[in-house]
Amino acid sequence: MIRVLIAEDIEPVLRRYGRILGTDPEIEVIAQVQTGEEAAREALLLHPDVILMDVEMETRTAGLDASRTILSQASPTPKIIILTVYEDDETVFEAFRLGVTDYVLKNSAPEELIGCVRDAYLNRSPIRPAIARKIRDEFQRIKKQEDSLLYCIQIVSQLTQTELNILTMMSRGYTRSQICEIRCVELSTVKLQIHTILKKFGKNNMQELIAMLNHLHVLEYLHL
Repeated sequence: MIRVLIAEDIEPVLRRYGRILGTDPEIEVIAQVQTGEEAAREALLLHPDVILMDVEMETRTAGLDASRTILSQASPTPKIIILTVYEDDETVFEAFRLGVTDYVLKNSAPEELIGCVRDAYLNRSPIRPAIARKIRDEFQRIKKQEDSLLYCIQIVSQLTQTELNILTMMSRGYTRSQICEIRCVELSTVKLQIHTILKKFGKNNMQELIAMLNHLHVLEYLHL
């Protein structure tokens, strides 16, 4: 028997899940709870094989919080399937990061719900097309960010010491006049050096450049 705990705060929906899973002779619903706190407590007490966990219960992230507790404390570790109203990428990735096995939409057909429970129990939860797309999009997003970071670091490494000093002072809020006084140079010289820095980065103004470097934490990494 596959022992299942269901956590869902809307009672009619909770009963519906119980009825659906109850139609399978190899599935036993051992508990039905309506809060994340109850889910964590009952999971640690009853040791279910699979948990159907609603994301939003007493709080917006109650299901994720309960999953975090269960997955870090329960032994043996149950398989958790997140129940969600819509495919929110942030929620889905946070769930997978915690160690959740799968997710299923609340309006899924009964056979899909039962199939998810069986697949999770048998460690064969498939990467459905929707999940594959999310993973592919996330890798592309990460690669784009890494490429941008590496690109900026490469350019920064090619700046002269004078250009690095000017970039540092500009990032700290110094004006061009103040930089002239500190470096004992003419304003035209500082302007030319700033122009060279901007040209190397392909930016139109220093505010835009500093905003990008701060966003990528480049200045922090290099301890400028």
